[in-house]
Amino acid sequence: MAILLAVVSGLLVLQLGFVLWNRRYYFPLGDVSDRESIGMEPTSTLSMRTRYISSNQSITGSITKNNTKNYKVSPNNISVLIPARNEERNIGNCLKSLLALPEPPLEILVLDDHSEDRTAAITQELAARSDSRIRLLKGRKLPEEWMGKSHACVQLAEAAKGSWLLFLDADVRLEPEALRAAARAAQAQGRGLISGFPRQETETWMEKLVVSMMMFTILCHLPLKLVSGSRDPRFAAANGAFILIHSDSYLGIGGHTAVRSSLLDDMELIRLAKRSGEPVRLAKIDGISSMRMYRNAAEVWAGYRKNLFPGMGRSLPLLIFVFSVYTALYLLPTAALIGGLAAAVLTGSVMPVVWLGWAAMAWALGALIKLTVDRSSGLPAWYSLLLPASIVLTVLIGLDSARQHYRKKGYEWKGRRYA
Repeated sequence: MAILLAVVSGLLVLQLGFVLWNRRYYFPLGDVSDRESIGMEPTSTLSMRTRYISSNQSITGSITKNNTKNYKVSPNNISVLIPARNEERNIGNCLKSLLALPEPPLEILVLDDHSEDRTAAITQELAARSDSRIRLLKGRKLPEEWMGKSHACVQLAEAAKGSWLLFLDADVRLEPEALRAAARAAQAQGRGLISGFPRQETETWMEKLVVSMMMFTILCHLPLKLVSGSRDPRFAAANGAFILIHSDSYLGIGGHTAVRSSLLDDMELIRLAKRSGEPVRLAKIDGISSMRMYRNAAEVWAGYRKNLFPGMGRSLPLLIFVFSVYTALYLLPTAALIGGLAAAVLTGSVMPVVWLGWAAMAWALGALIKLTVDRSSGLPAWYSLLLPASIVLTVLIGLDSARQHYRKKGYEWKGRRYA
């Protein structure tokens, strides 16, 4: 056991080193001073790309081509697009944060996707006070083989006038500097796609334990330098809650029509962008945006259940491998430490000091890795002490996600069931 725990400790040291290296490439949105170091192309190359668009890839024909070569991007070039279904508890705060921006966007479009609550009414009330900046659109009937959110986003893109499209979830709130930072990032990048993860606001224990694992998996396993610096679509991550994309790039990759049947539309969009040679970036946006995705344990479970197994390509061998590695790295040391201490208390026997020492070191390294990620994401330090509980819940949700797939029950979300 001591040898096994020593090996685990060695692997965790390597993991910690990777996280420390990786977070160097997690730049705040709008910080363009290190653009070369994250693999972005020179401005001249980006400007040349503005001449690229394939007319036969247009999904609607209603978004006009915009040349990025000779104009300065400002918030007034950005259309904010919000798909909303049953969002009465979120849409008001989201829109109020947008209306409070010192430099407003070109327009704020909200698509009511057949909501069964007061989403549309709240939007209309705020639109009446917004000098026509807010427009409410009524969603069309959902076609077969389409995901609801992708269908809503396509309709929003059809109606948008901006040269840059900011797809925003209804539970996101922007800080005053957010749109200016987005404009600076758009100006520096020229075209393509930029995404990020807002600061996660959590209240229930399930939220604190599970939601914090999103950035943990990304910073632990995805080389962020290669998100921007490589065309390989395997090195990609995006968050549908905040996607900023140039309208030409959106048309060029086929928009949400190209990912209409995917539960992971955000991931598929950035992969399409990379395959098409568009510049992409995963930016740090937790300082300029926040969100609360879920409100209780049932919502957390349902939300992650619909994403975890599909996020692994619905591959059972991959799921088993990943969860086995997580169990060995983060649960085994905890179990060994607790078991050794319990044995000493209950039986009076003393476990070998080396054995307990390696267990304690491995546990501490796991907590330090989580602490490093959480501090990079603006989360409280004490979350790191509960990493084993977070791992257990993530594993259980992942197994349930696979079970739903193999039972052919599909995944339910906001009153709709998807395969």
